[in-house]
Amino acid sequence: QAKMSRPVQARRLEGTDKNIWVEFVKLATTYSTVNLGQGFPDFPPPDFLTEAFMRALSGENHMLHQYTRGFVRGQTLPPQKPLPRTHPCFRRLLQPNSHPFSHLTGTPTSGEEDEGDEVIIIEPFFDCYEPMVKMAGGTPVFVPLRPKAPKDGKLMSSADWQLDPAELASKFSKQTKAIVLNSPNNPLGKVFSRGELELIADLCVKHDVLCISDEVYEWLVYDGKEHIRIATLQGMWDRTVMIGSAGKSFSATGWKVGWTVGPNCLLQHLRTMQQNSVYHCATVAQEAVAQGFQRELELYGKPESYFMQLPRELQQKRDWLVQSLDAVGMKPIVPEGTYFLVADISRFKSDVPDVPDSDEPYDSRFAKWMVKNKGLAAIPLSAFYCGAHKNNYNHFIRFCFAKEEATLKAANDILQKWKQEKTSP
Repeated sequence: QAKMSRPVQARRLEGTDKNIWVEFVKLATTYSTVNLGQGFPDFPPPDFLTEAFMRALSGENHMLHQYTRGFVRGQTLPPQKPLPRTHPCFRRLLQPNSHPFSHLTGTPTSGEEDEGDEVIIIEPFFDCYEPMVKMAGGTPVFVPLRPKAPKDGKLMSSADWQLDPAELASKFSKQTKAIVLNSPNNPLGKVFSRGELELIADLCVKHDVLCISDEVYEWLVYDGKEHIRIATLQGMWDRTVMIGSAGKSFSATGWKVGWTVGPNCLLQHLRTMQQNSVYHCATVAQEAVAQGFQRELELYGKPESYFMQLPRELQQKRDWLVQSLDAVGMKPIVPEGTYFLVADISRFKSDVPDVPDSDEPYDSRFAKWMVKNKGLAAIPLSAFYCGAHKNNYNHFIRFCFAKEEATLKAANDILQKWKQEKTSP
């Protein structure tokens, strides 16, 4: 029987097949590891959310088992400071233009891009952004956040990683269709300040550019830091698509429920892409999330609100991991938001010597060595950079601290033992 010899993969997909998550999941399962690599909690979602799911699953309303578009239950998104509920940033959550998170970023890029359009991506970036732009026929253009060492001798903060205004401005051209903004940022945990957002907004308005604003970690900000929606800035509502995630907000990443918020002139193209691809996500999960938001709306700003409790608990875990890493010589970059923490591993090159001219970035080889030899999993920061920039930031690894205390303690035990081995004669 003759085999097909004609190439079947589209050229725009070349180089997008390698996936860091597939590689490190396999490593973590092959070896006995404490997994602080992948970005998911190992603690359960709140009881009120799972109870809402069970009610929806076992209730008498059989329409909850059918297509979402046949069952539209309007629920209001919880208010965000400093906006009144009447602000156009708030729309219904569970309605026909609701989209599952797994397709949210891809839907705006596919629905708004034409062949040859350029999309600016701020590095480091969630690794799906680049292939999503390419699959939509666009050309990614990268601009890095650059670290500035603090002058006071304290630990570096994610706020110390900043855009160079002139460099950012130079990336905008007549071909620029959109910029992807992720605040709070994965992997750094950076929460963009009002001044930084105004810089981006001014350039978007000047060049008539769309902003795809990934705000899935909007509730996970620490130390009194404020999450500001770029859509609230002058001239930005009509050019911004905001992305949210129930998985991040309610610690249920496997549910894959998310949403986009923006003006109808932008969302109508997303709806077209959505209805002709995945169509919708699980109606039962959407119903449970809608009930969860209704609860949070009623408790907004109160101590018993999950959106108030979760960041308090995660900030304690963050501080604990910061101290643990700092004590063994990995210099943590203290995140302002998300549940990720990046650490500098430069002091550990004696454990894993660099290999000159290696095709694999140093942090990737270090992270693999750490899994195999120390039983601790993290993700190399170079995975969050384009190919040309991977070796510029190859001495950092990313940890996830959305874990049970027992998991974090087990990680600390590994680090302390490692420290003793390094200091013993």
